[in-house]
Amino acid sequence: MLFHHWLLHFTLIATLFLNLEAIKMNHQTIKTQTFLSPLFTLTPGSVVEKFFYNLNFPKGHIAIKSFDAEVIDEESNPVSLFDAYLHHWTLVRYYQHNKTATNHTNDLADSIIIAGNSGGCQPHTLSYFYGMGTESRKTSNFLPNPYGIEVGNEKEVPLGYEEKWILNVHVIDTRGVEDRIGCLECRCDLYNVNKDELEEDYKGGFKCCYDTAQCKVREGYEGEERNLYVKYTVKWVDWDDDFVIPVKVYVFDATDTWKPLTDSTGQISQQHDCQVEYDVESCSLISKLDGECNAIKRSKVMFQDNGFLVYGVAHQHIGGIGATLYGQDGRVLCSSSPIYGKGDEIGNEDGYVVGMSTCYPKFGHVKINKGELGTLVSKYDPAQNHTGVMGIFSIVVATKLPNSLFHMEV
Repeated sequence: MLFHHWLLHFTLIATLFLNLEAIKMNHQTIKTQTFLSPLFTLTPGSVVEKFFYNLNFPKGHIAIKSFDAEVIDEESNPVSLFDAYLHHWTLVRYYQHNKTATNHTNDLADSIIIAGNSGGCQPHTLSYFYGMGTESRKTSNFLPNPYGIEVGNEKEVPLGYEEKWILNVHVIDTRGVEDRIGCLECRCDLYNVNKDELEEDYKGGFKCCYDTAQCKVREGYEGEERNLYVKYTVKWVDWDDDFVIPVKVYVFDATDTWKPLTDSTGQISQQHDCQVEYDVESCSLISKLDGECNAIKRSKVMFQDNGFLVYGVAHQHIGGIGATLYGQDGRVLCSSSPIYGKGDEIGNEDGYVVGMSTCYPKFGHVKINKGELGTLVSKYDPAQNHTGVMGIFSIVVATKLPNSLFHMEV
């Protein structure tokens, strides 16, 4: 009888602790703030790719829950993808020395330390924490409680430096252009680029739709100059070691052809070659037999730590039909597919990728292991050619699981 009384007493205490934790977690204030990027100007057929340094961003030791962005005009109205194609935006963290001038020059870019994600395609390519394109308006990236991306921890900032943020924005104005799809796929024959400076087999991509490049506009078309902004919204909670679990962000690329390297001490590292973009040739029966069809792109992925998948999403362009991340044993870790617009209204632009499906596994249900060799598969519609497409996959991984009284290590 005494034992049952003690067990009941213990159960009540444990339940009380659990409820107190739930109350504090559920009532932890999620803060929201919306900012505008610096203004940028577009004319019909023009291209803007800007790096906005020293971005306005929440201060302090916080856990980011989400980051959302879209293009708006001077009246704060959202802009249609039919007019301004949002090729991509990315949010990158960096450390800047206190003595460095705060400007937007190349000198500044050469004097900072990129504090990228945990993936292999960085610091020079895919170093971002958040990144999307036309799918921005209909793709969730909110991290459920108790997870968050830890930033603003002074212990992680090198001595004499400050933590800051860069927003990279790439927008193509397709008003009045001769070939809308060709322009937004950065086909070189439509842009005012010097073909002699390109590789002979380079048909389209970043090298042809860089900042200030111009795509062909129909003869006689006159469109007004437009001043635009990126409106971005950050959601976060104040950091609390007891009630927030930090996560790692990994960004993988279907073009990555990495190889393992062993140093003099026997430590194994990875040398990555992430091209970020690639072309898709239409797949006839002959090309399929010859192995030339590139509508299915594969790359190997090695996980650097043990952990549990919290969130996952792919990034693809028009023509994409989905991407999947597999574990070493062939199990599906996460699959993400494009959502195509079917109308004329903003957010549902016909034929454009207006969203991507996401993965939110139940806590602890999708585990990855350190050293596990997975596979990323990106698929595009093989019916027609596409240039400058992407097959990128982002995942968020936690090395701890929530527990009523403590955090369980993996």
